[in-house]
Amino acid sequence: MMKSTALLALVLSATALGACVGTPAAYEARAVKADDHAKGYLGRDALQALADAVPAPPSAGSPEESADHTVSASYNVFENTDRWLLATSHAEVRMPFALQHFDCVLGVRFNPAENAAPATARLMQRLFEDAEGASTIVKLRAYRARPVGDDADRLACQTVSAAGRASASYPSGTATVAAAYGAAMAAIAPDSAVAAQEIGRQIALSRAVCGMHYPTDVRVGYALGQKVFEQAARSPAFADDLAAARAELAVLRAQNVTNPGCAAERGALAMTADLQL
Repeated sequence: MMKSTALLALVLSATALGACVGTPAAYEARAVKADDHAKGYLGRDALQALADAVPAPPSAGSPEESADHTVSASYNVFENTDRWLLATSHAEVRMPFALQHFDCVLGVRFNPAENAAPATARLMQRLFEDAEGASTIVKLRAYRARPVGDDADRLACQTVSAAGRASASYPSGTATVAAAYGAAMAAIAPDSAVAAQEIGRQIALSRAVCGMHYPTDVRVGYALGQKVFEQAARSPAFADDLAAARAELAVLRAQNVTNPGCAAERGALAMTADLQL
């Protein structure tokens, strides 16, 4: 009970300041305007090229789709567990709130109420724009229903409207963002690179745990996010932002303040440590 209570506190700390970007309305298909890239590192042409390289979703009735449905149904075992609560927290990928997902692996406290890491949040926000832009272009190309759309009775670990259940699932935009975030945190903290990338992977996996995406949606979205980061990291602007973020991390680590929910988070993550995207 104590572990669940501590994890609930961690979830509330990540979500109390606003609705998460993972809520359905934020992922409804929309036209991508020519200036959507303006706040990111990548231009429109680069985003289009990344999206064009993404394969089509599994076709209806294919063995791939059947396997996806089977694996997705198996994730029902996590409903209402500590891992389910953590997945609720992971649905929040806006800045600066999503920085808290990396508190425990980096040994710091990215407190959004104190605007503790503005340079890091700026870097991540720019990656968010690129990752969300690329995944949205793919979503507009081919529609695939979500698990919670195919099964109206399936629980989701967040509030889902009827429109949200009917919105596009492929690829997972949150998984795309999560991959970029994990890679960026690995670059900011090379001594914690493996752990930071694992958090990005677990944030992506949470979308399947939640029933918001099929495993293929998550896997493809995650791979897209890795490509987004690889290209963004070549930008001179990224190099400048990375240096500022590394300086911020050094200051935060020197303060020796950590997140009180870390023990509960470790227990929850252990439940899906062996699951692969």
